[in-house]
Amino acid sequence: MAGSQGAEAEELSSAPGRFFDVTKFGAKGDGHTIDTAAINRAIDAAATRGGTVYFPAGTYASYSIHLKSNIALYLAANATILGAAPAGGQGYDAAEPGAGNPYQDFGHSHWHNSLIWGENLENVTIEGPGKIDGKGLVAGGSAESAPLNGNKAIALKLCRNVAIRDITIVNGGHFGILPTGVDNFRIDGVVIDTNRDGINIDCCKNVRIANTTVNSPNDDAIVLKSTYALNQVRDTENVTIDNCFVSGYDLGTLVGGTFKTAGYGRTGRVKFGTESNGGFRNIAISNVVFEHCRGLALETVDGGWLEDVTISNLTMRDVQMPLFLRLGARMRGPAGIPVGFLRRVSISDVTTVDADPRYPSCLAGIPGHPIEDVKLSNIRHHLAGGLTPGDAVQNPPELETAYPEPSMFGTLPAYGFFVRHARGISWDNVDVRFGKPDTRPAFVLRDVTDADVHHCRADKAEGTPTFVLDGVDDFRVSIGRPVAEARVEHADHQEL
Repeated sequence: MAGSQGAEAEELSSAPGRFFDVTKFGAKGDGHTIDTAAINRAIDAAATRGGTVYFPAGTYASYSIHLKSNIALYLAANATILGAAPAGGQGYDAAEPGAGNPYQDFGHSHWHNSLIWGENLENVTIEGPGKIDGKGLVAGGSAESAPLNGNKAIALKLCRNVAIRDITIVNGGHFGILPTGVDNFRIDGVVIDTNRDGINIDCCKNVRIANTTVNSPNDDAIVLKSTYALNQVRDTENVTIDNCFVSGYDLGTLVGGTFKTAGYGRTGRVKFGTESNGGFRNIAISNVVFEHCRGLALETVDGGWLEDVTISNLTMRDVQMPLFLRLGARMRGPAGIPVGFLRRVSISDVTTVDADPRYPSCLAGIPGHPIEDVKLSNIRHHLAGGLTPGDAVQNPPELETAYPEPSMFGTLPAYGFFVRHARGISWDNVDVRFGKPDTRPAFVLRDVTDADVHHCRADKAEGTPTFVLDGVDDFRVSIGRPVAEARVEHADHQEL
């Protein structure tokens, strides 16, 4: 039998197009037989001269699959790579020893304990209409580091020229796709419905994510990070995210087509951070739909720099905190690194409907470290409303060293925008509305310098100010409603 398989494989490898059918290398595809060895034999054969490893229709139960340079994995229609549960002393590759450091989660600093992984590779593609199902992967806790367990669907370290196209990933473990230090990376047409993070882009350069759907009720959908997992500071830069959909539906109900929302809270967002030892630079995001999830989060709290970001054409329905910009000082990293900065961000053409009234948009730096130069324009910012000042935390704690989340300050004292420790912020053609009357002010600004509000409208409950300014310098309103014009050089406390 083995000789027959070897002869067939040799014949196939010399065929035009160099397709390497995993069944010719012994894979059964019956959903029960562990096909790991056969799949890796096909990959080894393809890597000798470059070629495509082909998965015909079937379910290929497997443990760790080892990618090689100059190959493609092609999953045909109705082909599934199934992450098997460890059994009988068999399981996933051991997490590489010595890879971790005290500054990163275990999942972020190990790659080999994955269903599909590669390190120091180039020219790799994973594509096709088929599916990757990480049913046997673990998604968190101490089980991630236990022998034989795997916790990622696809993990890549220090690779270049990688593409993942058209596949569906379900039950991706802790990470559906985790590239770390991967340059020239493309994700296009992928659908992910997973129990933790969908896509984490970490310390990568020249990344394109397009036409992709990620449902992740328990964690983030598409995340840019800049960790210390490579034991050095490395930027994530030159990234575009276009024409995508992110959500927090119940697990499995996106690919199942039922879109249920009964069983989970909401995460499923686009985020920068939390891990932010390095920087985020030259990022463009456009044409993204958010539904039943948290909103957009730009966070740098570990000394990284976040700058030169342009975001446009977002629609959000039933979200928590449409826009969250946070500069903090958690500083989980080597000692001596200064607090980072967040600056030169433009966000435009955003429509938000029926957002959680407890968590309006928030821009929050920390004392001595303001968020700088943020431009917000052409935004319909509509929250559900219905709250009062008595429902809110009037003096939210600073929480300089805390993990950043939209709920970290409690229910905020504004129904539209809460801004603290910021400089050079502008709103242009922004509508701030509530569904039910809300007696909190539309804007609360604290320790803010150089703020412009132009051609903006805000709903107003009777007897409630539109703007509350505390420790604010150089504030301007022009052509607005209900406050038409205002010029405040300095306000210890002022209501307009």
